[in-house]
Amino acid sequence: MSSKLSQIVLLIAAIGCTGWAHAHLPGAGRSEFELGLVPSPKVMRTASLGFDALIADYYWIQAVQVVGATDAVDEETAEHLGEMIDLVTTLNPHVGHPYRFAAVWMTHTEDQVHDANALLERAIESHPDDWRHYFYLGFNNFYYLQDYEAASTALEIAMELPGCPNYLPRLVARLKSQEGDIEVAELFLRQLLQTEADENVIAKLESALDEIEIEYKARHLDRARTAYQSLAGRDISTPGDLIRGPHRVLEELPNPEPDAMPSSLSQGSIWEIDAATGRVVSSYLGRRYEVHYTEVDRNRLKAWSGAKDERANNPHGEVSQSDG
Repeated sequence: MSSKLSQIVLLIAAIGCTGWAHAHLPGAGRSEFELGLVPSPKVMRTASLGFDALIADYYWIQAVQVVGATDAVDEETAEHLGEMIDLVTTLNPHVGHPYRFAAVWMTHTEDQVHDANALLERAIESHPDDWRHYFYLGFNNFYYLQDYEAASTALEIAMELPGCPNYLPRLVARLKSQEGDIEVAELFLRQLLQTEADENVIAKLESALDEIEIEYKARHLDRARTAYQSLAGRDISTPGDLIRGPHRVLEELPNPEPDAMPSSLSQGSIWEIDAATGRVVSSYLGRRYEVHYTEVDRNRLKAWSGAKDERANNPHGEVSQSDG
């Protein structure tokens, strides 16, 4: 067979394989991905006939479209995203952003965070010199798992890699000395924002930074409230007491909404005293922002801890008599 004929045969075979691959890919509809099963990475690798990168790119595009088509990624969608990114990174482990993309969204349960960390650890195996994967791993361990030692370990490795930000040593020191402080969370989030290109992820990070900004303002009012109590010998009735009357301690109240929010989008938020906790809160959020210790996070950590204790006490999943 001549060289030219061989090339023609290979071209025909390649076209045929490409057609087969496209024919066996599921439709692009978002609902099908939400309801259907993601193929096993091992099975798909065998069936791809060498078109691993093509199929990986297809599922990566679908993952991005799923996030872009919803206002909020719920637990089920995040689980589905994790399965797609597992497939993407198994077929093409040399990609970079998909690992970090999954880590941002897989945060609804402790198991999801651990699965996200497993993806990040695989990213580190493929990209051992990319400090960003260590950074995301450190963030997950700090922010969601409260494992400050693991977070510090990951960041200390990132510190030694090319391209890492100059302030990482300061962040590690602060993490070790001020565990759980919102300043650490802000530093993490701002760095994630600087290195992120995905608009959906950027929106999520900016929203978290808005909450932190409002918490800083609320803490300013806490300090003013303490000063007012010392001067007046009593507590405030409303946050407005801080700026009026003979014992006022502030010229004006800070903006209860993010400063960067255009006035046309203002929700008319106010500072108020929460009836349940007695704390000053902005009606924009309706709660205080504290790393790990908001009501949502307390419930999350409590549930995760309870599930962990249950697994430890019942490792084989036996049903007790009281459970029927």
